Amino acid sequence: MKYSLKRHFAIILISLVAGTILVCLLLNSTLLEEYYTDSRINALIKAYESINEAATAGDITSDSFDIELQKICGKYNINVLVADSDSETVKTSMSEPAYVIKHLLNNIFAGVDPAGVIEETDDYKMQIVTDVRTQTEYLEMWGVLDAGYIFMIRSALEGIRESVAISNRFLTYVGIGAIIASGLLGLWLSSRITKPILELAKISERMKHLDFNAKYTGNDKTEIAVLGRNINELSETLEMTISELKTANNELLKDIEKKEQIDEMRKEFLSNVSHELKTPIALIQGYAEGLKEGVNDDAESREFYCDVIMDEASKMNTMVKKLLTLNQLEFGNEIVNMERFDIAALIRNYVASSEILIRQKGISVRMPDCGPVYVWGDEFRVEEVFMNYFTNAMNYALGDKIIDIRIQEEEHSIKVSVYNTGNPIPEDSVDHIWEKFYKVDKARTREYGGSGIGLSIVKVIMESMNQRYGVVNYDDGVEFWFTLDTA
Repeated sequence: MKYSLKRHFAIILISLVAGTILVCLLLNSTLLEEYYTDSRINALIKAYESINEAATAGDITSDSFDIELQKICGKYNINVLVADSDSETVKTSMSEPAYVIKHLLNNIFAGVDPAGVIEETDDYKMQIVTDVRTQTEYLEMWGVLDAGYIFMIRSALEGIRESVAISNRFLTYVGIGAIIASGLLGLWLSSRITKPILELAKISERMKHLDFNAKYTGNDKTEIAVLGRNINELSETLEMTISELKTANNELLKDIEKKEQIDEMRKEFLSNVSHELKTPIALIQGYAEGLKEGVNDDAESREFYCDVIMDEASKMNTMVKKLLTLNQLEFGNEIVNMERFDIAALIRNYVASSEILIRQKGISVRMPDCGPVYVWGDEFRVEEVFMNYFTNAMNYALGDKIIDIRIQEEEHSIKVSVYNTGNPIPEDSVDHIWEKFYKVDKARTREYGGSGIGLSIVKVIMESMNQRYGVVNYDDGVEFWFTLDTA
């Protein structure tokens, strides 16, 4: 990602560490030497106070003071020289006491440059000087002790500068290591933080395309986990709301067309019912009159007459039930309940329930294995559509008697098709098969008890869900199909 939060987090952490190290280096370079110098001045004053106290007490020449003097010099990294009024060395930790005494006397009697004096009291002066021979800068304190001894305490400033340089080098190395470590740590921490955020981003991306199966699975108690649980609840609420909206939208689209069609549908319905019921009623009436008048006296003929009457009555019963179903669909007595379901599972379950009838008819059903295929629609009515297609396929299957069921993914929709081997539908009948009571092969339709209403029910159901449907002729068979919105 161009503006990755992970990258920003790592850069911020590295910048903070690098900035801190640079500030420390800047402070070291500008203030550390001055701080060390102030500390050394305090050390010289403490050394002076110890020497002056020993000289006043008369212990300056004792062995015990020798040990104390070594401690002072070692502790503060200084050199000390104490001489009497005859310029004789009393105590010293310097390698060339004669040279130092000469320098000390020169300071006392010849004076020093006031510009180099750091601190001055009645008893001592403190200054920074450069040794003429070694060109080394020293911090010097010199003067007269209360006991009358002259003294000089020196500390090389080069040691201070070297300490500052070492400190800066060490801080630089540590800083580089800290920057590298902070970069790695930043990447690791940012990965831990951004991983659930990226998961939420993917979930929201799927929700944008109305895929509500994705759920946040984190179980910690951070703010991100709270957001994830809220998104899960939002996903469930959106799915429910969209389902309700689709249902309401379907009903609205149906209502727009319904008012203009109701009168025409009623007239057509009454006309078709009258026409379709004339034949079975006439048969029932004729055979009933024959039984009453005793046209045939033998039991076998009477049983045949009764079978015809029962068969025609059963066909009329089936027709009336289908007409009632069709009437309810066309007049909108039932609401289309749009919901999300697995069409592949629905088809497999229906085929499994028809297994006995399939075997009786000697039909081979083929359907490729596939995972769940989620669609939007009224599950009960979609099953009614598939049942009509599948029943027709079984009744008209000829030759190899193969029924091929396919589920194909198209752009934003799923296409379900049912193909059966057999005779194709005549071209002049293709446009009429969806009409109520239309029969392509009336003899064959009557043979299996068809009413010519099944495909009309398919038409009404698919149009109630604003979906496409149709039929395709092949040389060796027929394919019926319908589509549903993908979920």
